[in-house]
Amino acid sequence: MSTIGLIGSGLIGGTVARLAVAAGHDVVLSNRRGPETLTDLVAELGPRARAATPAQAAQAGDIVVVTIPLHAYRTVPVEPLRGKIVIDTNNYYPERDGRIPELDAETTTTSELLQAHLPASRIVKAMNNIYYVHLGRLARPSGDPERSVLVIAGDDEQAKQTVTAFLDSIGYDTLDAGPLAEGWRFQRDTAAYSRPYFGESHSPAATAEGAGPGPGRTVTADAMRAALAAAKRYREM
Repeated sequence: MSTIGLIGSGLIGGTVARLAVAAGHDVVLSNRRGPETLTDLVAELGPRARAATPAQAAQAGDIVVVTIPLHAYRTVPVEPLRGKIVIDTNNYYPERDGRIPELDAETTTTSELLQAHLPASRIVKAMNNIYYVHLGRLARPSGDPERSVLVIAGDDEQAKQTVTAFLDSIGYDTLDAGPLAEGWRFQRDTAAYSRPYFGESHSPAATAEGAGPGPGRTVTADAMRAALAAAKRYREM
């Protein structure tokens, strides 16, 4: 199995770490506050987990997951990630990240920003459009009829194959949306963002207001293709 480095170990990062350890991977966790703040999570995860600095997690990982607020993407260490596969889970929230003119103008995407910061890395966008609770709850073994699909986008075919294998190991099929430039199709405020995984009686808005997210709903490749197509139609209007 692989070693998964995590730059960011919050709600998404912690969930990815739990799934990875359950699948037999080793994980190296990091955050901006220091390894000592991850003691409880490491203890929960057991002997396959350890805490480190972001640079150390980047160096240790066969695959590295960047899951930090977008406004901090320039803090991601560059040299330790040279040549490595990096999974980007970032989304743009102007109220949190401040205004980013090129994103507002739609001349680039969040993952293309990270790719520009990490020019020698191989970026694959994934796991950004599913609520962290559902990411943990919807994982299923290969062949399970209730297995869900996660969308990926990237410019490097080999990197996407490696990420597909990793996602398979933690309980998900994948749907390739194309190059990084197509990542906007499953970003915030699109039909493919978050909502497909909520059940009929739940919604992202209700969850934001304090209601529970529910157990989540199985999302097939066909359902996600329809959501991606809806996003494309909306943008072309």
